[in-house]
Amino acid sequence: MSGDVLVLVEHRAGEILDPTFELLGRARALAGASGGRTVALLLGSGTDGLAARLGAADQVIAVDDPSLAEFSPSSYQAAVVPIVRDREPLLVLIANTGPGMDVAGGLSVATGLPLAAYATGVDLVDGEPVVTCQLYAGKIETRVRFAGGRGIATVVAGSFPAEAGIMAGSPPVERISPPASDGRVRFTSLIEPESGDVDITRESVLVSVGRGIGEQDNLERVEALAAALGGAVSVSRPLADAGWLPRSRQVGKSGLKVKPRLYLALGISGAPEHLEGMRGAELIIAVNTDPRAPIFSVAHYGAEADLLDVVPALTRRLGG
Repeated sequence: MSGDVLVLVEHRAGEILDPTFELLGRARALAGASGGRTVALLLGSGTDGLAARLGAADQVIAVDDPSLAEFSPSSYQAAVVPIVRDREPLLVLIANTGPGMDVAGGLSVATGLPLAAYATGVDLVDGEPVVTCQLYAGKIETRVRFAGGRGIATVVAGSFPAEAGIMAGSPPVERISPPASDGRVRFTSLIEPESGDVDITRESVLVSVGRGIGEQDNLERVEALAAALGGAVSVSRPLADAGWLPRSRQVGKSGLKVKPRLYLALGISGAPEHLEGMRGAELIIAVNTDPRAPIFSVAHYGAEADLLDVVPALTRRLGG
């Protein structure tokens, strides 16, 4: 067993996604404490340009093959499993995204390594990983130690600063060929969602609303507040599922990731899937009647109040 920390690189459309840089930054700190290396595992096709952007890693293991041009669980798992078995890293860090969880689950079964999902913190205690995980939509936090001292953690986006994993440099690249995949799951096409009336990823102010709004008619009050703030309205998944606003307005893991200057969360409990989409906001203000709502754990300011009282009062104060 080595003290290495292995990070699975997640990329899309020729760009490395922010959660990868978050994990690389944390992996550097952990590997420094364990006496190991930070190893980036890069799967894909034609990935030379991506490898050059992984300066925070001490080494890049590149598995480059046309069969990996697009993500599929079976092909990625087939490539990752033998590497983890042979290298025996102390810890494997994977983003807690849809693709990441697909890979992590199969990797855990195939290697026998325990898996800690929905992680928000990863530390070393007495040389062994200790992972802080969220349970029950973030209402409970638990600290996990791995039996045998090694394991896999899928980490919620925004848990660590991405800046720590963005570094100049050209780490050495080891290229290996992928094993044959069983081919039972194949990528056929990527269907992009239709663009909506508002691109919430470009808005500097978002007034985001959840189930605490109660009724669809109350959205008019939120829209008035957003107009007074010079921003736009976004929603959590339950409201998008209900069709109250289009999917293009949904924030979260199954929606869009946003980084506005101001994120005003109204009646949103703060499930990990939602937090994954908005943790990067510069200023987060939450209004919720439940003092134990997980949204307060990430908010810079919060009010335990009914949003239907706060929204009209704030709109009047702003002259709206």
